[in-house]
Amino acid sequence: MAFCSSPTVHSYKLSQRLLFGFTLSLSLTYVCYTLLSCYTSLRFPVSQGSEHKAVSVGEPPGARLWLSESSPTFQALGSESPAEVATVHSWLLDREGQESSTTDEELSRSNSTPDFGLQRLPQAIIIGVKKGGTRALLEAIRVHPDVRAVGVEPHFFDRHYDRGLEWYSLMPKTLDGQITMEKTPSYFVTREAPKRIFSMAKGTKLIVVVRNPVTRAISDYTQTLSKKPEIPTFEVLAFKNRTLGLIDASWSAIRIGIYALHLENWLQFFPLSQIHFVSGERLIIDPAGEMGKVQDFLGLKRIVTDKHFYFNKTKGFPCLKKPEDSSTPRCLGKSKGRTHPKIDPDVIHRLRKFYRPFNVMFHQITGEDFDWEKDENQEIS
Repeated sequence: MAFCSSPTVHSYKLSQRLLFGFTLSLSLTYVCYTLLSCYTSLRFPVSQGSEHKAVSVGEPPGARLWLSESSPTFQALGSESPAEVATVHSWLLDREGQESSTTDEELSRSNSTPDFGLQRLPQAIIIGVKKGGTRALLEAIRVHPDVRAVGVEPHFFDRHYDRGLEWYSLMPKTLDGQITMEKTPSYFVTREAPKRIFSMAKGTKLIVVVRNPVTRAISDYTQTLSKKPEIPTFEVLAFKNRTLGLIDASWSAIRIGIYALHLENWLQFFPLSQIHFVSGERLIIDPAGEMGKVQDFLGLKRIVTDKHFYFNKTKGFPCLKKPEDSSTPRCLGKSKGRTHPKIDPDVIHRLRKFYRPFNVMFHQITGEDFDWEKDENQEIS
């Protein structure tokens, strides 16, 4: 005998389906909200202006955020001992206060310009990244006769913004047709910097020098180690727990290399066409090629070419040939090209795995391929 479904049965089944759909929708909404909250926290895992404000020694350990190398999601842990927290935090306190500092006296010396031309706000700024090759880029572009730049880092848009634009008028004097520039690598990771630069001049051209984030992190650590030999090892600072693969993304050496997340902050104010990306690796291998692209971006004639560079075998990177009015070549100082400490290959592997999804995201946003993946099987020296 065949059974026919009554209208009541149909209504019941329809109600079940609607209830299931509603429940599924709520569940998906909750998951998306949770992921969005984690993602937003990841973009700025430390307090406002964190690149220049130390972490308080009294900060609750559970408030620190740690990233797993296998997944870009947060895990809040509070397993550190009070002594461990105090040691690392006190080191960060001292460290943040000493790096990349520029005094008013240095800015004054840097601004020893001729008594002709006008002081203008910069039309182009090298905004990052630290230990990516910004100093090499600045020195090279200053060779161009149509570029005038401050030699030191003003740190106006992160540290001295409250002094006002009158203080920022420390720029060198320029003639009509010349470009005024400055470079401060910490701008790229400073949350407030994009809005502040946009408020100054929304047409400002921005240059970002990026480097393999693992190599960059080790170089960052090497610089600090040269100043404070007693600091913890790279492995201690990079990981919350190596066994579990928990990476400390709040440590600036790691956080700076999450380029895609920092870039999103800039894209809220500046179009991608107004930002030029320089490969730190290619700046060493082919400095003239990278400088050609920079000059095109700035609307300058390609004057800085191969004839301006030579490879210094001792330092392991290119140097500028001596100007006509100088008896010596212009090469970066001893603070550049330091020998990196030997890092456990397993740690390098874990960091590469951690950065990989962010590198892919960065490539998708910029359309630039920096070839970082091809060196995965090569040891970092």
